[in-house]
Amino acid sequence: MERIVSDSQKTQTHIVLFISALRKGGAERVMVNLADYLQKTGVRVTLVTQYICGEEYALPAGIPRILSEITPEEETGSRIGDFLARYRKLRRIFTELHPDCVLSFIGKNNIMTLLCTRFTGIPAVVSVRGEPKSEYYNPAMRFLAKTLFACAAGVIVQTRAARDFFPPLIRKKAVILKNPLNPAFVRERRTERPDGRIVSVGRVDANKNHALILRAFARIASEFPNASLVVYGEGEKRQELIERARKLGLSERARFPGAASDIPDKIRTASAFVLSSGHEGMPNALIEAMCLGIPSISTDCPCGGPRELIEDGVNGYLIPVGDEEALADRLRRILSDEEGAERMGKQAALLLEEYRPERVNAEWKDYLLGCAAR
Repeated sequence: MERIVSDSQKTQTHIVLFISALRKGGAERVMVNLADYLQKTGVRVTLVTQYICGEEYALPAGIPRILSEITPEEETGSRIGDFLARYRKLRRIFTELHPDCVLSFIGKNNIMTLLCTRFTGIPAVVSVRGEPKSEYYNPAMRFLAKTLFACAAGVIVQTRAARDFFPPLIRKKAVILKNPLNPAFVRERRTERPDGRIVSVGRVDANKNHALILRAFARIASEFPNASLVVYGEGEKRQELIERARKLGLSERARFPGAASDIPDKIRTASAFVLSSGHEGMPNALIEAMCLGIPSISTDCPCGGPRELIEDGVNGYLIPVGDEEALADRLRRILSDEEGAERMGKQAALLLEEYRPERVNAEWKDYLLGCAAR
């Protein structure tokens, strides 16, 4: 992998970003937006991904992308052999690029980054994006995370609870950095009256548990004949939800249109937003809805992201994970009290100043440059 580096590039700080792929997801979007910001503010950026998947975020022009997955010719036929081949290839990529800093996102990527940068002189920063017990899902992974992270130049988490997962030595070096708001959601709050829709956005899978929203809506649907439910997103549970809605007699009032590219425009006039997950890191979809000023309800799920965003009853509602009755009650409150919901939405929209992308991306850049300098 021979690369020609210009004289101007030699004087630039060079940061390598590493993630599995750029599939449509919260962590991936944060990385792409961060890459764009870093490049625009004078940092040389290289993206390394293990592979390319079908539906991906577009990488900003001018940022090279390198694949670290082993080719069929490099495969050995054994799990250990393939792991060693991946390790050697990724280590070779890092050493040949020899950046001022490597930033990796998520689970195994963080462990591989720390292994592959050991004794290279390259500072490595790792970022835990979700609930640590889920991201490091077995005893071996948890042991590696709780030991190898001590070797990192920096550790980025999203919540206090995520930081508390680690032993004291790692907690001491860990920092909490916000997720920068997607620029598309930076806009004035709506002036129109809410339109009666209950909306949710995210991958339609078991963890997101959109079935909980459908069941809660079924409880109150007869009380609010003008209300409807719309869930934006793709996933393996989508067809199942469509069938559930049919059985509940809600096919005309509960819609699952799949993925959409213009989410801010689609949800801005909604009466309520719901996040129903079993676990989350710091949920981007909830941040976005609140910054738009939509009255929002979320499960109080580990690792505590929604709790750090919502002051219950003031700028949103928190409910226990899986509590259908509590969700139905909070939806009833929002739909029956338009003035109270308006006050709640205005309070939620105050988060916009904290999560403005230029402000948060600058914090990430300052932290990464500090780790590189150390």
